Amino acid sequence: MELRTLRYFVAVAEELHFGRAAARLHMSQPPLSRAIKQLESDVGAGLLQRSAAGVTLTPAGTALLDEARTLLGRADRVRVRVAAAAGAANITVGILGDGSDRGATRLAAAYRRRHPGVEVRVRETDLTDPTCGLRAGLVDVALTRGPFDETGLTVHELRADPVGAVLRADDPLAGRDRLKLADLADRRWFRFPDGTDPVWQSYWNGGEPREGPVVRVVQECRQAVLWNGTVGMTPLTHDSPEELTAVPLSDMAPSRVVAAWNEGDANPLIRSFVRIATAAYRD
Repeated sequence: MELRTLRYFVAVAEELHFGRAAARLHMSQPPLSRAIKQLESDVGAGLLQRSAAGVTLTPAGTALLDEARTLLGRADRVRVRVAAAAGAANITVGILGDGSDRGATRLAAAYRRRHPGVEVRVRETDLTDPTCGLRAGLVDVALTRGPFDETGLTVHELRADPVGAVLRADDPLAGRDRLKLADLADRRWFRFPDGTDPVWQSYWNGGEPREGPVVRVVQECRQAVLWNGTVGMTPLTHDSPEELTAVPLSDMAPSRVVAAWNEGDANPLIRSFVRIATAAYRD
């Protein structure tokens, strides 16, 4: 039973969808399906129930998922211990400075427990660089939000947060249960500086060119709303001060919390980080 095949199985079991799992693994779907069928043959039991509605785990699949996660975790720890023995036990994590996140707090605690000998260096960045210094080689892995230009990067989704319009509490639209982007078409929005990743900029501007104050950090966004009545968007998981409110936007795609790293980087500390992050954000 190869570790690579177990990783394939865990991806399918967590996504419950072969297409999404294949995209997560950066491979096509046919070889993934063949690998899972071979694994079922090796263990002598069906692991997945396939239907038009998707994929579900059989009792045997549920049991294997628990064991596979344990085995892969142990394999990651072996690689990390070897890296430590070679004097390479440190990792630099880029974190988007968009406020505290309970998932990140759980991740930090879990990573310390799993790898107490690893030095974790944290580099926090503002909202103008969604890759948190990854492209510039300043960090090994980024804990950030999408979407952004993913060229040359591997991106793994950890969570998806619904998004709302952030408004002053006395704004005429603040009392609405739900808004659409068209409701905000004639308003001034906060926006990011020229040169910011265009995919990122477009998402937070609702897909349209906007006029309004330029901001770089979360607090500047909030102050722009408070002082100028500017509007913008925020994940609904963020807490808002009492002077502001966030109204859900029904036609906006969720904001994805992701881990990202340079494509092809085989650093075992990154693999372990992503595995622990996946569990921390799932809890």
